[in-house]
Amino acid sequence: MEALIGKIEKAKPFFEKVSRNKYLKAIRDGFMSAMPVVLFSSIFMLIAYVPNIFKFYWPKEIEAMILKPYNYSMGLLAVLVAGTTAKNLCDSFNRDMPVNRQINNISTLMAGIVGFLVVGVDSIKGGFASGYMGSKGLLTAFLVAFFVCNVYRFCVKRNITIHMPEEVPPNISQTFADVIPFAISILLLALFDIAFRNAAGMCFAQAVIEFFQPLFTAADGYLGLAVIYGAMSLFWFVGIQGPSIVEPAVSAIYYVNIANNLELFQAGKHAANILTPGCQQFVATLGGTGATLVVTLMFAFMAKSKELKAVGKASSIPVLFGVNEPILFGAPLILNPIFFIPFILAPILNVWIFKLFVDVLKMNSFMYILPWTTPAPLGIVLGCGITILSILFAVLVLVVDFVVYYPFFKVYDREKCAEEAEKEGVIEAEKEEEAVEVSSDVVNEKRILVLCAGGGTSGLLANALAKGAKEKGISIVTAAGSYGAHYDMLKDYDLVVLAPQVANYYQDLKKDTDRLGIKCVACEGKKYIELTRNPQKALEFVFSILDGE
Repeated sequence: MEALIGKIEKAKPFFEKVSRNKYLKAIRDGFMSAMPVVLFSSIFMLIAYVPNIFKFYWPKEIEAMILKPYNYSMGLLAVLVAGTTAKNLCDSFNRDMPVNRQINNISTLMAGIVGFLVVGVDSIKGGFASGYMGSKGLLTAFLVAFFVCNVYRFCVKRNITIHMPEEVPPNISQTFADVIPFAISILLLALFDIAFRNAAGMCFAQAVIEFFQPLFTAADGYLGLAVIYGAMSLFWFVGIQGPSIVEPAVSAIYYVNIANNLELFQAGKHAANILTPGCQQFVATLGGTGATLVVTLMFAFMAKSKELKAVGKASSIPVLFGVNEPILFGAPLILNPIFFIPFILAPILNVWIFKLFVDVLKMNSFMYILPWTTPAPLGIVLGCGITILSILFAVLVLVVDFVVYYPFFKVYDREKCAEEAEKEGVIEAEKEEEAVEVSSDVVNEKRILVLCAGGGTSGLLANALAKGAKEKGISIVTAAGSYGAHYDMLKDYDLVVLAPQVANYYQDLKKDTDRLGIKCVACEGKKYIELTRNPQKALEFVFSILDGE
C-alpha cells in the first residue's frame, strides 16, 4: 500500500501543474463568480415546485411570477459565465504580461458576452431565442471566452491598437485601445457563425451539445461515475485539491443535467440524470471529499484514542456543513495508508447506490441546486424532492459509509491508543513556549485575507484570528474568501494566507501580491488546522510573516 501511495506521490507535481492550468482555473473561477446567481435563482425554483410534492400547485400566472427571477438569472447562466470566464482568464494572462501592457479584463468580459450571443444564440422575431442562454450553452461559453482572451493577448502583445495623442486622457485612450481586439474577436466569431450555420444547419451551441452527448451519457454510467469521483478522492488523498482538476471537465455536464432533470420532472417524467452538482456535494462527498461525515462521528463518539476523539469533536460541525479539512489534516486521513481504500471506495459506492435508486427504484435524481454547505443528508432529501425513497437513500449511504470505514477506523484507533500509552510511560518535562506578545500599536489597522477553494475552510482561520485579536484587545480586520474570486479584493489587505487545498497556487498569487506590495503565505496540512484551533498561535503566525521573520 505504501509503495502504491509513493508512486502516486511521485506524480503529484504533474497533477499540481494540471490544477494550475490557466484554462481550467478560468472555468472554475468563472463558475465561482457566477455562484451567487445560481444560488439565488434556485430559491425561486424550490418555491415554485417543491409544493408539487405535497399535491399543491400554484396557479399558472402565480407560477410565472415566481419563475421570472429564475428565468432572468439562471436562464442567462451561459451568457454570464462567458463573461466571468473571460475576465478570469484575462487576469491569469496579465500575471505574465508587462505591467505597462495589461489586457483590459472588463473589455474581455464584454467581448465574451457579445461573442457568446453571436455564436450561441438564435435570432427570433423581436429578440433572441433563450434555448442556449442557460446551462445548455456553458460549453460554448467556455470556448468563446478562451478565443476572445487569446485574440486580446495577441493584439496587446503586438501593440495592435489605435494610438491616441499624448494629450488624450488615459481613460479615453484605453477605450480606443480596446476597439481593435474587441472588433477582431466579434467579427471573426460572426464569420465563423455564418459559415458554421450554412455547413451544419444549426447554431454552434446546439452542435456542441450534440457532439458531447455521448460523453454525457458515458459519464452518467457506473464506470464514468467511478472514474470521476474516484479521481477526486485520489487526488485529495495525495494532497491535491481533487475538484480543482476534475470539476472543470464535468461542470458543464452538471448544469445541463440538472436543468434537464427539472424539465423532465415538470413534464411528469422521471428525472434520471445522475451527474449533477448535488450528486457531488451530497452523495459522493457526503461530509466532504472521501465521504468523511461518518468518520468524524466515529472519531468523536467511538474512538478510545484521546487524540482522535478530540479531532472528531473539533471536526464534527465543520464536516456536517461540508468543510472537512479539519479531519483530512487533523487525523490525518490524507497520505495515511490505513485510510487509502475507504477514502476512494466510499464515494464510488455512494454514487453507485444512488444510480441504483434512480435507475431501478425510479427515485428522482437531483432537480434543485442547494448551497454546498447544506448538511449532506438534508441536501439529498431536498435536492431530490422530499420523498420516502430519498430519505431511505440518505440513511442507507450513511450505513454503507460506516461499514466501509469501520474496520480501518478500528485499526487506526488501536495504533493511536498504543502511541498514547507509550508516551504516557515516558516522563518528560516540556517547557511551555512563551507566548509572543503582540502590541496593539503594531497590529492596528492590519488586514488579513484567508483564501481556500470554496470559502468554508478559510473561514476557520479568519474566525480564529478575529477571536485572538478580540482576546488581545487589538484591532485587525480578517476576511475569508475563495481563490478565484479574490483578485479584486487583494489591494485592500496587507497579508493573504492560502489554506491547504489551494496552497499549490502560491506562485500565481505571489505574482499578484508582489505587484501590489503586499505579502502572502501558503499554510499546509496539520499546521493550518492547529492555527484554526489556537487563536494565539494564529496571531503569532500571521504577524511573524508581516514582520518579515
